[in-house]
Amino acid sequence: MTKTVKTLLIASSLWYFGEGLFGPLFAIFTEKVGGDLLDITWAWSAYLIVTGLMYFLVGRSLQNSKYKEEVMVIGYALNTVFTFSYLMVDSVFTLFIVQVGLGIAESLSTPIWDSLFANDLEDKDNTFLWSIATGHTHFVTGIAVAIGGLITYYISFHVLFIIMGVIQAFATIIQARLLYIKKSS
Repeated sequence: MTKTVKTLLIASSLWYFGEGLFGPLFAIFTEKVGGDLLDITWAWSAYLIVTGLMYFLVGRSLQNSKYKEEVMVIGYALNTVFTFSYLMVDSVFTLFIVQVGLGIAESLSTPIWDSLFANDLEDKDNTFLWSIATGHTHFVTGIAVAIGGLITYYISFHVLFIIMGVIQAFATIIQARLLYIKKSS
């Protein structure tokens, strides 16, 4: 495994852990800020639609860019900012803004992550590494969902969002190491 692949996997594991802490609690939080079933549906839909459309735009515009790593790190940093922004959500409208922001952040990160991972594999047909790249997300998220539920049940959403943001910040810092790996190559 190359340094780049290791860095990508470690940072994304942290990212999925931080993101996974919220998991199914999103519905409860939406109701807590005054939303109902339709608001939950529209907020999640907005996130997915923005993410999907931005994937196309980011993929197309950065196809031959030499700044992919930088853009990916910016996406991770934006994700951190919008994760901390949950602390300021007090209405369905502000929840929509955070969801759209998270969609944009993910679209700056994920397509580039996939591209860098694929390009840095020593054996392009390495089924095992691809299974790690996909499987770790489910494994880490599964653990995070359970822990996020415990944090929220016994403490609060406020503390959960702080923990999520700190984990996302660490993921960003680790992912930023790619900029140094790139310079030293």
